[in-house]
Amino acid sequence: MSIIWPLPKIEFRELTSIKETRRTALLTGGPAWEAVGSLLNLPLVVQAEPHNADHALFKELADNLPPQVEVVYGVGGGLASDAAKYIGKTRNLPTIVIPTALSVDGFFTALVAVRERGTVHYVETGPSDQIIIDWEVVRNAPAHIRGTGIVELLSIVTGLLDWRYAAERNKNTPETRYVPWAASLAAGIAQQAFKIARGVGEGNVEALRNLLDLMCLEVQLTNQMGHNRPQEGSEQFFAYAVEPRTASGRGVPYADLVGPGILIAAALHGQDVGPLRDTIASAGVPLSRLRPDVIADTINMLPRYVVEHNLPYTILNDLDPTPSRVQELLEITGLGSENSR
Repeated sequence: MSIIWPLPKIEFRELTSIKETRRTALLTGGPAWEAVGSLLNLPLVVQAEPHNADHALFKELADNLPPQVEVVYGVGGGLASDAAKYIGKTRNLPTIVIPTALSVDGFFTALVAVRERGTVHYVETGPSDQIIIDWEVVRNAPAHIRGTGIVELLSIVTGLLDWRYAAERNKNTPETRYVPWAASLAAGIAQQAFKIARGVGEGNVEALRNLLDLMCLEVQLTNQMGHNRPQEGSEQFFAYAVEPRTASGRGVPYADLVGPGILIAAALHGQDVGPLRDTIASAGVPLSRLRPDVIADTINMLPRYVVEHNLPYTILNDLDPTPSRVQELLEITGLGSENSR
């Protein structure tokens, strides 16, 4: 690690107050732009609505950016944010991100998660120059995406279990060695997520502000450590592996993949999944977007997948996905029942 990245500047203001004069490239999504486009007066040169985070697509967008563009805006969710950050970094332009929901922690990171060769790779871009939050926009976002960034906090629970699991088997690299004080701080962040979940699901602005603060603390901790092990483990790797199997049209929101992954990872570690399941559901994150057969097939492939893609060591490296074990996991998590559908 050669750089400890800071958080981006975060400003709370109404979108109608933005007075942009620079020639703008806009990265957004259809529903997000439909919701807030009338609130923004941007001198647009070009507008794009990427439907996936394929690395080749991001490169193409950056390469074909009109030369007169002076600033890049990402308006919407994590995909729009990542595309804007990537293009801004590649073309050395200032980048402004406007989340329309608190759906991911990627708004605040110095990384962009691109898809390449069947998995997720991180590209270091540095943080965006500015994030603008309009609480009226965020609290009125659809309930199933409004605060789904809470799964980024709950994934700390299983991420820490995997980090310690790897440490006990001497499988962490020197750069990602287990650090008890960092694990303790991360656990405290996760604990608060359980307390705010219901308010997040109800669109309570105080709870949403708490969610934003906790995501920023989580991101700054991983910035300080120089890696994501306190927050990223087998739950995220499940999401990586299952995502291509759901990518029809616009695909499934990433949080809807990580939520089931958290339950599976917790079950593998012998944890009680009930509190996690209840918290995820109360925050408004759907747990029914994946068919049980897709989940089962993905669990079957996970031990091969993590080795093939050289992912950090987790409990998945030692998983023996026999038919009975897979069925047991579906039953423990409730992901194989009709009620989960």
